[in-house]
Amino acid sequence: MNFALRLMSVAGLLATSSLTLTGAEPELVSVKRIWDKAPHNGFTDLIRFDDRWFCTFREGDFHGSRPTREVMPEGKSGRPGQIRVIASKDGERWESAALLSEKGVDLRDPKLSVMEDGRLMLLAGGCIDDPLKEEQWGYVTRAPRVAFSEDGRRWTPTRRLLAEDHWLWRATWHEGKAFSLSKMGETPNPRRGFLYWTRDGLNWHWLTEFKLKGVSETTLRVMPDGEMIALIRPHYLGRSRPPYEKWQFRKIEHSIGGPNFIRIPDGSLWAGSRLNGKTVLSKMTPESFEPVLTLPSGGDTSYPGMVWHDDLLWISYYSSHEGKTSIYLARVRFQ
Repeated sequence: MNFALRLMSVAGLLATSSLTLTGAEPELVSVKRIWDKAPHNGFTDLIRFDDRWFCTFREGDFHGSRPTREVMPEGKSGRPGQIRVIASKDGERWESAALLSEKGVDLRDPKLSVMEDGRLMLLAGGCIDDPLKEEQWGYVTRAPRVAFSEDGRRWTPTRRLLAEDHWLWRATWHEGKAFSLSKMGETPNPRRGFLYWTRDGLNWHWLTEFKLKGVSETTLRVMPDGEMIALIRPHYLGRSRPPYEKWQFRKIEHSIGGPNFIRIPDGSLWAGSRLNGKTVLSKMTPESFEPVLTLPSGGDTSYPGMVWHDDLLWISYYSSHEGKTSIYLARVRFQ
C-alpha cells in the first residue's frame, strides 16, 4: 500500500468510527504475552503498517549490558542488546520479522514511524560500555542509530546520527518533517534536551532546547490545529505552536518513565508510562495528567507502543510481573 492510500485509510477509519468517546473511560479487554524468547525482552514500540502489526523491542541478557543494583544481578554483565522486530496479521500469532545488531554496540529503545515516502524508519540508541567503568551504566559513549525498511522485514544496516552523547528517542512526523528530542548526557539523568527535525531521517537540524532539569525520554505529538504537545520524563508536559521554537512547560505531580501518548478519535489524549512500578494508562491534556488504568505489570516494566485500530487502543509494553521480562499486548476499549 503506498503512502497516499495509507493516509486515506487512516482518515477513513477516523471519520467512520462508530464510537462517541467524549468522557469515556478505559476498560481492559485483553492482555497477552506475545514474546519471551530472550533472557530479557524490553523497551517496546508498536505500529500498524500495510495491514500488519509490527512490534519492536530490545533483546538482551539483562536490562542493560552493564550491571546496576536496581535491575541486574550483582557482578554480572550481559551481551550488547539487539533489536528484534516481530510481525502479526491479527495480533494473536506473532513471528520474527528481523533482528538488527551492531558489533560491540548495545542497541536500545527502538521506535518505529512511517516516513513521508512510505518507508518504515526505526530510531534507536546505540551505547558503548566500558567493563571497567564503575559508574552506574558505565557508558563510554552513545549516539542515535537509524535503519529503514520498505516491508518491515528487510532493513538497512544501522547508521549513526548526530554527534556522540546524543540519543534521539522517538520521531513524530508532521507535514513532511520528523521531530525528535535528543536526551543528551551520559548519566542516568541526561543533562539537556535538544529538539531536532529531519526530512530524510539522516540529516537532522537543531531547532531549540528544552531547558528542564533532568529532561529525558520525550514523546511529541502534533494536534489537528498544529499545536505540538510533549510528554517528558520525569515529570513535564510541554506545548508549542509552529515553528516549535518557543515552548511552555508544566510540571506534573507524577514521576513517569518510558512515556508515550496518543490522540484517539474523540480528541482526548491518553498516555502510557511507568508509574509507581507499574505500566499505567493516564488521561492527559496539555495542562494535566491523571492516572486511570493500571495494566497487568510490575518490576521491570513500561515503554509502551500505542496504536488506535478497530475502535480499540492497542498497547505493547514489557513487564517482569510473571517472572521473566517479556513482551505483552493489551487491548483497551472506551465505554
